[in-house]
This record gives sequence, structure tokens and C-alpha cells, in this order.
Amino acid sequence: MNDLCFDLFADERQQIHLASPTDLAGFRRAARRLVANGTPPEQVAWHSTGGAVDLMAPELDHAPAINVGADFLALCETVILHSDNARFELLYRLLWRMAHQPGLRHDALDADMLQAQHMAQAVRRDMHKMKAFVRFRTVADETFKARPTGGPLHVAWFEPEHHVVEAIAPFFARRFTQMRWAILTPERCMAWNGATIRFSPGAQKSDAPPPDAGEALWLTYYQNIFNPARLKLKMMQKEMPRRYWHNLPEAQLISTLSANANQRQSHMLAQAPSTPQRRIPAFKPQHGAQQALHI
Repeated sequence: MNDLCFDLFADERQQIHLASPTDLAGFRRAARRLVANGTPPEQVAWHSTGGAVDLMAPELDHAPAINVGADFLALCETVILHSDNARFELLYRLLWRMAHQPGLRHDALDADMLQAQHMAQAVRRDMHKMKAFVRFRTVADETFKARPTGGPLHVAWFEPEHHVVEAIAPFFARRFTQMRWAILTPERCMAWNGATIRFSPGAQKSDAPPPDAGEALWLTYYQNIFNPARLKLKMMQKEMPRRYWHNLPEAQLISTLSANANQRQSHMLAQAPSTPQRRIPAFKPQHGAQQALHI
């Protein structure tokens, strides 16, 4: 009986269908209209998977703007990238409350505001991890075969937790401007041809290329720079959470290197200190130079 009542209540709510999971413009237009019409948050159901929408209705764009401040707009831009399906309900509830409680924007301890800040922090962390943990593999695609001087295609597979692909694309375009690359994710893919970014639907991990010689070189380098005396597993797992390990080539070495860390450290301490070699030859001034110093 309770489930039936809930379904009837859900059907009576106003259904808002956004064009995509990150449709901030559509959310803003719909939210302005809803506030202008006096529609409280509990009477709205938000959907972000597309569908029959009325977002282009003439009265929608003419709804009055709501003064919420630049900080809240920036918060919305980040929170909307979160994977929680309730993010639109949260943002509209905050907007509704700000329209009726102007002082809310200054209440840093408000429960809804705190939840939004935590969601924004999770999105920023996900973007940071994507910047740090993307690993490219080279592919000799048709473009490279036709014009080798342009370099091979660099392809990476990554599994972000939130909807951050399009938001982070400019960073990769700036960081790897001189090479062609593609980053595949389950939800959204992006590719850079040296001039523009192209987005496409999500892919599968099997679409990414297998390990190459460059990856083997990277693993050799990682193994040789590993310092057992500086190993802090808890700190490492905080900065490199286990959920990312299955897509990081170097992660396959962590267990072995960690298990042997104490033995390697003891071996290092048992060794006699080495004598540093002078690489810069001692300066020996010429006879004429010596005389010049005494003038």
C-alpha cells in the first residue's frame, strides 16, 4: 500500500527531463521557471537521461533570473558532474531555499550546503585522479601509416567515478597539445587530433590497446626508482586508491615491492657507504692566469 501511494505521488510530480547528465543550461532554465511558478522541490522529479522535454517552451527562457551569487553558480557547475542521481533535487532545493531565505548562502553549516560541498569535493578529486592516473599506449593507426611524421595515436582507458570527461578535456588538450590522443571511458570518450576535441559515446575496456614496449620501459623505471625506506602504504593508498589499481600498469608491482621492502631496506643499511666520485675536474689555472691574479 505504501509503495502504491508513493507511485501515485511520483506520477503527480512535475517531470523534468534534461538533455544529458551534465545539462547545466537546461537545469538552470527549468529551475528558473519552477521557482517563478512557485513549484516547491518536493513536487519536482528530475531526469537526466533525455526523453520528451519541454525545456524549449517559450515561457521557459523568459522566466526571471534568481540572484544567487557567483559562488553558488560555480558550485552548481561542479556538483552537476557528480554521479549521484539526487544531485538535481539537491541543487533545486538549495535554489528554492535561497529564493525564500536569502541568508542561506552565508550559512556554511547548513546540511544541504554541506552535502553539495562534499559532492563538489568528490568531483574535483575525481578530476585530479584522472589527470594523475591516465596511462597512454601508442597505436599505429591508419593516420600514422599514411603520414608517419605526424606520430602515432596515444590511447588510454580510464574509469572515472563521476561525469568529468568533458569538463577535464581542456586540460588534456593543453597538456598533450603536440600529440594525437584518445581517452576511452565507459560513459564518454574524447579524442584530440592536434586541433580540436571530439566526443563520442562510451567504450569498453577491450577497445583499448594491449600493453606495448613503452609500458614495459615505464615498469622498469618504476621498479628502479622505488625507495623501500620511504614506503608508506596507508599514505600511498590514500593518494592512489585501490579502485584505480586495475588500470595502472605499475600497480602490478606494488604487492611485490611492498612485500620485499623491509628486506631491501635492511640490505641497503648493511652496505658500506660509497665514496662519492668527483665529476667536475679540479680547476688548475694557467701560469699566465696566476700572474694576472697578482696584478
